[in-house]
Amino acid sequence: MIETLFLALGLVLIVEGLVYALAPSIIEDLLAALRALPIEQRRYMGLAALALGLALVWVAKALGA
Repeated sequence: MIETLFLALGLVLIVEGLVYALAPSIIEDLLAALRALPIEQRRYMGLAALALGLALVWVAKALGA
């Protein structure tokens, strides 16, 4: 179980690191666009990302990961 947690955290850090390393100016634009959104819309986006992440983990576990 702990190895799955380490794998998941490692993959998140790889993706985050790639984004910051390859396109730092796009991150600045994305943050500016997020600041322009109302807080409630940002909250719904976060909840949607959470639900999608949970669904992906559930599917991965169902497939034997």
